[in-house]
Amino acid sequence: MSIHLHWFLPTGGDGRTLVDRHAYAAADTGRSGIGPVSGVRAPDIDYLTQIAKAAEHLGFEAVLTPTGTWCEDAWLTTAALAQHTKRLKFLVAFRPGVLSPVLAAQMAATYQRITGGRLLLNVVSGGDSTEQRRFGDHLDHDQRYARTAEFLSVVRGAWRGEPYDFAGEHYRIEGGLTALPPDPLPPVFFGGSSPAAGPVAAEHADVYLTWGEPPAQVREKTGWIRGLAERAGRDVRFGIRLHTISRDSAKQAWAVADRLLDDLDAETVAAAQRALGRSESVGQQRMLALHGGSRDKLEIAPNLWAGVGLVRGGAGTALVGSHAEVADRIEEYHALGIDHFVLSGYPHLEEAYWFGEGVAPELAARGLLAASTGGARAPLTHGHPASTPGGAPLLVAGGR
Repeated sequence: MSIHLHWFLPTGGDGRTLVDRHAYAAADTGRSGIGPVSGVRAPDIDYLTQIAKAAEHLGFEAVLTPTGTWCEDAWLTTAALAQHTKRLKFLVAFRPGVLSPVLAAQMAATYQRITGGRLLLNVVSGGDSTEQRRFGDHLDHDQRYARTAEFLSVVRGAWRGEPYDFAGEHYRIEGGLTALPPDPLPPVFFGGSSPAAGPVAAEHADVYLTWGEPPAQVREKTGWIRGLAERAGRDVRFGIRLHTISRDSAKQAWAVADRLLDDLDAETVAAAQRALGRSESVGQQRMLALHGGSRDKLEIAPNLWAGVGLVRGGAGTALVGSHAEVADRIEEYHALGIDHFVLSGYPHLEEAYWFGEGVAPELAARGLLAASTGGARAPLTHGHPASTPGGAPLLVAGGR
């Protein structure tokens, strides 16, 4: 089966460092007096359009947008970007607890119609009570997952196109419906590593999304979800969320990782680790355990670097190496049953080109990618770009 490549939209800001790109940087880390950082790129529509167009041109299937008070709203931002792209899909992250499920079903249906069916849904139950309370949500961790299960039941019920009743602990719906259901139905991406999350994934997810843990841990986690899904009579596909640093040589790639690490002073790392350590998310705690807050031995598996997680919440690992080495690791995860790869890199515009022009042709040469609908990939001959008609070498512009 071919793999699906997705990129990331940094709607909280972008830049050449791993920290201080968004308005809540100081609040999230507990630091004060953080001044402007040079090279920070605001998440305005012009810059995000550049990334979206690059992702489409390079053949990525979709782009993920985050959700939270520290970034732009994912629904509105991606609806605007859809008007600047033609094929690119949008993996819209949102929190069930702050939105009516029937309204969400209606929004998804409208989105599909105005974009020509380019919506994917990333359902985020929330693993940080502080962040949830900013939205007025005061449920505890396990209750949030129970509410997500009810939410998704209602959404799918409303998509039937006829009045739907539901009576649960968190929602009471009478005659809920979406008069014109979405076509196609958007697939639901969902992640969670806690015992409360597993059954929700098994019952409701189309794609179970995990953060980039070493292959042995990913195998264990996907096996857990696969077993739960089989007992529920369902088939769940799998995806992984990773950063990437790929270059023409491994030495160049690791030099970039070292530079990102050199930008982090001890105070910044310690403050970020304290803030992240308060998270209720089991997945976040698993990310922190990969490095323990230490800069030592950050290569936790071949070409898998945990340095990002020293200061960044959520996805905290990166694939680092030559284009061929990064392709090797993607192939390794794919052999474990991972079909969707949701990738990112700092800055997101340049790293999209490094991956799209470096790693993607390697994957295509191995038969792992479906025929690209993007405009940047040339036909491959023995794994290398073929010549243009007449024998002249085909030159692809950089973005390096």
